[in-house]
Amino acid sequence: MNTKTPPGLITLDQIRAAAGRISPYVSKTPIITLPHGGPGLKAENLQVIGAFKQRGAFNAFLSLSAEARARGVVAHSSGNHAQAVAYAGHVLGVRTLIVMPSSAPAAKLAATRGWGAEVIVVGPASSERAAKADELVVEHGQTLVPPFNALEIVAGTGTIALEILNDKPDVQCVAVPVSGGGLISGVSAGLKLSNPGIRVIGVEPELANDAAQSLRAGRLIAISAEDAGRTIADGLRTQQLGAVNWPHVQTFVDEIVTVSEDAIKDAMRRIASGARLIAEPSGAVALAGLLSLGGPMDRSVAILSGGNVDLDVYARILAGG
Repeated sequence: MNTKTPPGLITLDQIRAAAGRISPYVSKTPIITLPHGGPGLKAENLQVIGAFKQRGAFNAFLSLSAEARARGVVAHSSGNHAQAVAYAGHVLGVRTLIVMPSSAPAAKLAATRGWGAEVIVVGPASSERAAKADELVVEHGQTLVPPFNALEIVAGTGTIALEILNDKPDVQCVAVPVSGGGLISGVSAGLKLSNPGIRVIGVEPELANDAAQSLRAGRLIAISAEDAGRTIADGLRTQQLGAVNWPHVQTFVDEIVTVSEDAIKDAMRRIASGARLIAEPSGAVALAGLLSLGGPMDRSVAILSGGNVDLDVYARILAGG
């Protein structure tokens, strides 16, 4: 077993430590296999907040000193990280101040406020909400819990890899949605450091393909907020991979594929009919990517990263709209 990590990247020991740290606060989600030889779905939509982000948020909170927790935290997010931070704050008794975009789905805004967070709404650009969060950190003296660009977040998401390996030790390929890179950084590191032979595929919408462009070019490439905002996958509208995440992607990810908006919607319908699970567009992207590659899928897993979708949007998609 290869457990060596290039300098500056997350280690398998750090991921294992995160697993122990967050175990009282997150669910060990099942892998649900689609019928007729389909892949497995790692059902992170079954977390309390409906998405994988719970893992990184709790690991970040629990890594803070008691003094830092007492001052509270600031976060910025398009939705699922916001809910995760709000929920962690609710459970651990930490004040949370969260910056969200005006384009965030109403269900995610309501859920974030429902866990007791104070929400500040800004424009749609990810750079705008990050800048506002940095301003609030200075103003209030609180700690920033970023959505992806931190090793604590990466270690938390890496716990998904440990669960996949435990439940499906013969896995050969894992597909992962790509946004800012926190999820794919942790999952790819956890998988490759345990078994370098496992193939890790990142999946992005064609309309928000900065990571695919970056991997091809060998350097970070950013896209505009306007371009990123075109995709229905609202959780994947980040304009650029995080500086912490980029070297993980370069080191551990085999390929990044892109999928159309129609393919994302079709994957949502397949998840609903075949697994009886709700997937938001961002959560269905990994399955869409696997289906685009074709071939045998009985030893493949797609991470269903979240199920937080406005019901009217979901109904239209299921009906073929």
